[in-house]
Amino acid sequence: MLPKPTASPYAAVFIDFENVYYFLKNHFHDPPDLNDICLDIIRTLREQLSAKGLDSLISYAYADFERLATAPQGALYLMGVSTRNVLGTDHKNAADMQLCIDALEVMYTRPDIGTFVLVAGDRDYIPVLQHLRRQARQVLVAGFRESVSGDLLQNIGSAQFIDARDLLAPERVEQLEKRRTDRQRTLEESRRLREQGMAGVPSAAALAARADSAGEVAAVPLPKVAPVPSASAPRPVLPVPARPFVSRDEVSEFAPVRRLATDTERRTLAFMLAEFQKLEAKQQRRVTELWLGPFMRLLTDELPELPDYERRDQLNKLRDAGTIRIEKREGEPHPFSVIVVNYSHPDVQELHPGEE
Repeated sequence: MLPKPTASPYAAVFIDFENVYYFLKNHFHDPPDLNDICLDIIRTLREQLSAKGLDSLISYAYADFERLATAPQGALYLMGVSTRNVLGTDHKNAADMQLCIDALEVMYTRPDIGTFVLVAGDRDYIPVLQHLRRQARQVLVAGFRESVSGDLLQNIGSAQFIDARDLLAPERVEQLEKRRTDRQRTLEESRRLREQGMAGVPSAAALAARADSAGEVAAVPLPKVAPVPSASAPRPVLPVPARPFVSRDEVSEFAPVRRLATDTERRTLAFMLAEFQKLEAKQQRRVTELWLGPFMRLLTDELPELPDYERRDQLNKLRDAGTIRIEKREGEPHPFSVIVVNYSHPDVQELHPGEE
């Protein structure tokens, strides 16, 4: 349900078309009617705004349209939506900045517009949303819940959020979800078959651990691994303290083992184990701990749909389930915390079979 409109009956709609397009493409495995789905969302949104007494005087859609497989500009034009072609990059959606500039320009030049609707979900929009609200404008955010930043949703409030699923016909949503389920089942079966074929092959961490125990770290070659991302990659390689200092009193035991309860907990654990593997590949030795602070910054990009406090709570849940423990280290100039993984935990062994 849309909230009641402000005193002004006029609205401006700003659509991060790339955000909607690529979410549908990736989340639902490139549905064949992708262009029609995007247009249906925009059309229904404008109809619902009109039904609530909001006249969308301004409607802009932003994308590097030349890079899209479809050509929606003509259809958008016929709907009364002006397109803004922006040059994108492989690492950042350039539509974000242009959208924010246009939203601020409209706010300052069109005092008759009382409602701003953003079809977007990145946390980068938080400053412009806050500014619009400070200027007594009503702000609504529309998007798929999975692609909307939890921090942004917490900031704007759930009452001002419009779920894009509610802008699609129920049968269309059912078709998309069935497509996703079928593809996920196929991918899971392929993964299971690969793991069965790799049964008995030790992992890089296991080989390194055996070499450490035999005092032959330099003599044991590790399996080939993917190249480490360059400095320009979006995710930096986490640092590891060369000589951590810890007293016996500071070392805690793992909590009693229990299985992880949610997919989000398993996603967090899988991402954590992947960061361990990146470090092992770079340093060609077993890595036993991960700095907590830098990892939490990377987790922001991995789980953008969660607000900050929920991302932190995922680590508490992993710790309570006995998959990890968090230890304090003395360092210069300040103490720091590290993550230690329980490789005997059943969820850890399932996500990374062969670890010892």
